[in-house]
Amino acid sequence: MVVSESPVSTAATPTNTSLAEIGLVGLAVMGQNLALNIAEKGFSIAVYNRSPSKVDDTVERAERENLSDKLTGYKDVAQFIQGLSRPRKIIMLVKAGAPVDATIATLKDLLEEGDLIIDGGNEFFTNTERRGKALQTDNIMYMGMGVSGGEEGARYGPSLMPGGPKSAWELIRPMMEKVSAQVDDGPCVTYIGPGGAGNYVKMVHNGIEYGDMQLIGEAYDLLRNVAGLEVSQIADVFDEWNSAELQSFLIEITAKILRQQDDLVQDGSYLVDKVLDQTGSKGTGMWTMQEAAARGVPAPTIGAALEARFISALKKDRQLASTVLEGPSFAAESDPDMKKQIVADVRKALYASKICSYAQGMNLIKTAGTDGDWGLNLGAISRIWKGGCIIRAKFLDRIKAAYDRDANLPSLLLDEEFAAELIGAQASWRRIAILAITNGIAIPATASSLNYYDNFRREVLMSAQMVQAQRDFFGSHTYKRLDKDGVYHTRWSTDGVSVKQD
Repeated sequence: MVVSESPVSTAATPTNTSLAEIGLVGLAVMGQNLALNIAEKGFSIAVYNRSPSKVDDTVERAERENLSDKLTGYKDVAQFIQGLSRPRKIIMLVKAGAPVDATIATLKDLLEEGDLIIDGGNEFFTNTERRGKALQTDNIMYMGMGVSGGEEGARYGPSLMPGGPKSAWELIRPMMEKVSAQVDDGPCVTYIGPGGAGNYVKMVHNGIEYGDMQLIGEAYDLLRNVAGLEVSQIADVFDEWNSAELQSFLIEITAKILRQQDDLVQDGSYLVDKVLDQTGSKGTGMWTMQEAAARGVPAPTIGAALEARFISALKKDRQLASTVLEGPSFAAESDPDMKKQIVADVRKALYASKICSYAQGMNLIKTAGTDGDWGLNLGAISRIWKGGCIIRAKFLDRIKAAYDRDANLPSLLLDEEFAAELIGAQASWRRIAILAITNGIAIPATASSLNYYDNFRREVLMSAQMVQAQRDFFGSHTYKRLDKDGVYHTRWSTDGVSVKQD
C-alpha cells in the first residue's frame, strides 16, 4: 500500500546503510527515463515529484523493469532528502525558469553544507550562474548539466554537458560516465567548464540542431519538387546518404519518417504529407541567436532555421498569401540522368551547409568560452556529441580531429580537410541555389550557408565598405582605411575633406 508520508518502495524506509547514492526531482518523461537509466547502471536512486501520481508511475515502471531494488520513490520532500547519502547529490529535471527557482527553494532549507544540486533542464546560462552564486552563501554547490538525446537518450544513454564547480563534477563523474552514451572512444560526457558553461554548450548544441533539421527539410523539399522523386524514393536516398559522410541520427530518422504510412486512413498514403506545416520551438534556438548577436558572432544558418520556424507559424497568413502572391511553378525534372545529378548536388550542398552550421555554433561556443574564461576544449565537446544526442553524426570525429590539429582554429572552414570539401562542393551548392530560386522554393538555411561561405572567403567586402561609409556620412561614426593607419571622418555632404581622428 502506498502511503504519502513514506517512501514508495517494496523495501522498508531506508536506514543509514541503504541511503541512495543520488536523488532526482521531476518525473516527467525525461526525468523518469533518466532515473531508470541510473538505476539500471547499478546506482541506487531516490526520486521525488510534486505530483504523487508520477512517483507511483515511476516506481511501478521500475518494478516492471526489475529495477525496484535500486529505486525508491518519495512523496514527502523531507523524507526524500533524508533518504540520500552525504554529500547529497540531486538532479532536477523540471521546466526552466520559475519552476527551477521554486524547486531550489523547496530543497535548499533541507540541505547542508557540501550538498549538490544539478539542473538537468534547458536553462539559460546566466540563470544557472545566478543560482550558483546565491547557493554559495549556504555552501551548497550548484551545476547546470545539459542533457541531450530526448526520451530514448535519457533512458539508455544521453550526451551530458556538465558545467559548474570542478569539485562538484568529481562527485558525480563516475556515475555520469556510466550513465551517458558510450561510443568507440569513451563515454559521451566531459566536464565543460565553470559557471553556466554546460548550459551554454547545450544551448548552442540545440541551435546547431535547428540548422541541421532545417537543412534536411530543405533537401527533402528539393528532392520532392525539383528532382521529382516519390516519397519512397527519397527515403531510399536518405538511407544511402546515411551510409557515408552524411551519416547521422537526423538523416536516419528522416528515412524512417518518409517510410511511415498513415495508419489512421490506411490508404497507403504517407504520414509526412498529413503533418501540419507549423514547426514548434522551445526557446533554445532563440537564445542561441540572441547570444550570437550579443557577441558579434555570425550564425546565419542557425538564424535562418529559426526564422523558418517563425514563418511556418504564420499558417493563416500563408494560406491567404498563396491566393494573392505569384511565383514560378515547380518544374519537376523528368530526365533520369538529370534527376541523378540533382540528387548528387543536393547531397553535396547539404553536407557543405552542415559544415557551415557546425562552424557557426563552434565559433559561438569558442567566443563565449574566451569571454567567460571557461577554458573550453572544443575537440572534447564535439566528441561527446558522437552518441546519445540529437546531432550525433559521423563527421563529429573529423571536427574533433580538426581541433586536435589546431585548438585555436579560427573556424572549421579554415581546417584544410573541411576547406577542401567545401571547395569541392561549390559547383553543386551553386547549382542547387539557382534551381531553388528558379523554381521558387525557399532554401533559407542552405542559401545562408552559401552566403556565409562567400562572405567569409572574400578578403574585401565591398558591401561592408559602402555600409561603413554610409554610417560615417549620416552619423560621423568614422572609418578606418585599407591603405593607411588611423581612424578617419569625411565631411561627405559639404567639402568632402577627410579628417584623421585622434
